[in-house]
Amino acid sequence: MHASMDFALKMSRAYNTKCKPLCQELRLPQTAFDILMFLANNPRYKTASDIVEVRKIKANLVSVNVDKLVQEGYLERQAVEGDRRKTKLICTDKAQPVIERGKALQASFFEQLFEGAGEEAKEAFFEMVELISKKLDEIIEGGD
Repeated sequence: MHASMDFALKMSRAYNTKCKPLCQELRLPQTAFDILMFLANNPRYKTASDIVEVRKIKANLVSVNVDKLVQEGYLERQAVEGDRRKTKLICTDKAQPVIERGKALQASFFEQLFEGAGEEAKEAFFEMVELISKKLDEIIEGGD
């Protein structure tokens, strides 16, 4: 059996489809919503370059959407102590209701994905994802 790249594309398209009504209601482009949710869900990542590197969103798209999120009051820029070239991105109080709704949407998305699957199947899936993730890290770090 072989996994196709089509799976990752379908997952992304399905998630974007699920997000579309909320993004339209909030008047946020999908990329801006993704950036906000990435920062909220991954507190160890705090900079625009983190978003580019980890989420693989093009730098110009990150820049434009971070500017929009700052202008609309969802993010604040904060200087990084000791490195004036770096700026931390901080989710504001205004962003919290959006983040809560985004997390609820994400939970609903995963519930829908696993509809009809038993607990054992879900656990096995996440164990396999964890195993594969560790193997990928080994390959990346070891170069083999």
